[in-house]
Amino acid sequence: MTSPARSRLSLYLDLIRWNRPAGWLVLIWPTLSALWLAADGFPGWHLLGVFALGTILMRSAGCCINDVADRDFDRHVKRTVQRPITSGLVSVKEALAVGAVLALLALALVLTTTWAAVAWSVPALLVTVLYPFTKRFFAMPQAVLGIAFNFGIVIAFAAVRGEVPDTAWLLWLGNLFWVLAYDTEYAMVDRDDDLKLGMKTSAITLGRFDVAGVVLFYLLFMAFWAVALVPLALGAIFYVAMALVLAQVLWHWRLIRHRTREGCFQAFRENHWIGFTLFAGIALAYALR
Repeated sequence: MTSPARSRLSLYLDLIRWNRPAGWLVLIWPTLSALWLAADGFPGWHLLGVFALGTILMRSAGCCINDVADRDFDRHVKRTVQRPITSGLVSVKEALAVGAVLALLALALVLTTTWAAVAWSVPALLVTVLYPFTKRFFAMPQAVLGIAFNFGIVIAFAAVRGEVPDTAWLLWLGNLFWVLAYDTEYAMVDRDDDLKLGMKTSAITLGRFDVAGVVLFYLLFMAFWAVALVPLALGAIFYVAMALVLAQVLWHWRLIRHRTREGCFQAFRENHWIGFTLFAGIALAYALR
């Protein structure tokens, strides 16, 4: 028989999407890429641990905030109706407490780096809290999500160098388009439900141009990262990685072109391989120098 304590733990793990790692994997790869670039190679075990664990903690805290904000809408969406808050198994106060603890743990990790990194963590937290509410009034809330998700890049450079150079901002802007691409795929899954509820998403805003928009977002993402990284002369391995990313973009187009729930959701779930491919190219390029 499962103990009550274990039951609560199971609900909390469900709350933070522990069984769905795709959500934090799309965050961790660009953050680690930025960490390697800022350090001109392996950044050391301390910073690697801080940013790997901190990314997971902040994404988990974001899930708590998102589910509290969306609890009234989630009752009417097929994919989210069984979430712990929506189903009444976890209270709003409980979820907020879990989110606060996770965010404080992430902050504690950042405090072991530099004050510049700590300073950039403040707007990152504020945008994370703001994002769920933008779905009520902003035509492309995924752009706000991208701003929140991309702070890992900025904080990584701040932690290593004590400043945020132009290269970091190019990566930040490029990654914004990647978030728009994969979260539009995600929004395409819920489009019918979101239309009934009056929610704002990029999939609804783009309408019949959604597939073309996703492909364009991917290409802009690649373009900005290329502009930022080509001057660093990372070598042939980086160009191989970019070619593999382009091949994955073509695969994603094939998955979403008919706009089926299954195809769009698979495209979202598999998106972390794009981030991993780029990170692997960057890490290998430095390792082989």
